[in-house]
Amino acid sequence: MKHTLFEWGIGATAAVLLGSGLIFAASAAGSDGSVGTSGLPDPRALLSTLTSFDHLENNLPLEKTLSIRRNETLSGLLDRIGAPREEANGAVYAAGQLMDLRKVRPGENVTAWLETDPADGQVRLTGLSLRPEAERQVLVSRTTSGDWVSHELLAKLTPGINYVAGQIEQSIYETALSQGATDQQVVDYADVFGYDIDFQREMRSGDTFSMLYETYVDERGEPVKTGALLYASMDGEALKKQFYRFTPADDGQVDYFDETGQSAKKFLMKTPINGARLSSSFGNRRHPILGYTKLHKGTDFAAPPGTPIYAAGNGRIERAGPFGSYGNYIRIRHANGYQTAYAHMKGFARGMRPGAVVKQGQVIGYVGTTGRSTGPHLHYEVYINNKPVNAMSLKLPTGRKLEGEPLEAFLAERDRIDALRDGTRNELFTVSTDPAADPSGGDVARVNSSGTPDARPPSISSASETR
Repeated sequence: MKHTLFEWGIGATAAVLLGSGLIFAASAAGSDGSVGTSGLPDPRALLSTLTSFDHLENNLPLEKTLSIRRNETLSGLLDRIGAPREEANGAVYAAGQLMDLRKVRPGENVTAWLETDPADGQVRLTGLSLRPEAERQVLVSRTTSGDWVSHELLAKLTPGINYVAGQIEQSIYETALSQGATDQQVVDYADVFGYDIDFQREMRSGDTFSMLYETYVDERGEPVKTGALLYASMDGEALKKQFYRFTPADDGQVDYFDETGQSAKKFLMKTPINGARLSSSFGNRRHPILGYTKLHKGTDFAAPPGTPIYAAGNGRIERAGPFGSYGNYIRIRHANGYQTAYAHMKGFARGMRPGAVVKQGQVIGYVGTTGRSTGPHLHYEVYINNKPVNAMSLKLPTGRKLEGEPLEAFLAERDRIDALRDGTRNELFTVSTDPAADPSGGDVARVNSSGTPDARPPSISSASETR
């Protein structure tokens, strides 16, 4: 049995919690919410005052919280806790009605509540709490009949914004995370600017960046998760640009546009892989295996085995499978006479076959060293009208340029985002204890939507390579 929504005040839910021992009352409650014959308040009224399951935890006799270990299942964790096997099986089955237990990862916490039966001294499992997502909690409880039921509790989230900015020394990843951004913001930032700049080779120490992104806090004001990247800027030796998140009403596709309404997207991605090292360029070279000089028709990116490889642009797969010295190989035909090819892959993503349509940025395979190869890398080729060209120096067509009503709507959204950015940046200057701190210059800065400065000092240390 499962409940897709934890509805406070519903009699059935109250009965479940009463039966599990999570809430205690001397008698059943009246349907009108009246006080029971014992003089205790109606349990439904108690439930209606709760905003989080955390309020129930203090009512339980014994609470244990453990982290999932590597290669451990939820059942294995309950064995470690000491829960009886039959009760653990019932609780696990109930939890599986509301979440995919195959996606439980090492390090995730599971809280269990247990009680000791005074009649025989045996330990009994009374409830479980799991948090498959930051804003979502799954509660499993036992009824008076011994059955197990599961409920979903969604946190009431309050949206906000965060602004981070700083000077890049070696890695935008480490710099951004040290100022409060998360992996997702850095990935989104890299996606936005990935058409214009190679982060591994074109970034320079002293370049500056900024991000404005959504945040969410729970009822207690605790950060729960971060949201969409609203604004991103780069001011560096190789590139000076800023982009705004916007969804045109005519196609409903989220995209990023510069201040004039020009899409950040290009016809092809400059590099169809993240975090790789350019190990061999386009042009004549001495072949590392054959020993003689020949044209190297592509660009090699060294990366760990299994690193995802992306389709550089929208298109249709022409070839997918083993292809001589190329090993596992995919070739995609794009519009306007363009083709891209990807070689030496460890394996293919699901559905990669001749005739399949792929979208720009879609994972098509994984780095390997199949075919004639000296180590794990991606060999990437670009052809125009069947002639190989240097992908690194190619001037690519740009994406959409907004016009008419979509442009007017974008300009209004751009101004709104600018106001949010300027407001948080001004708050930073107001609360900063360092008058020289400049969020767009040499020092890094972070401020949240409430104007509270980060406790970390406005400086950055040397960082490692971008992941």
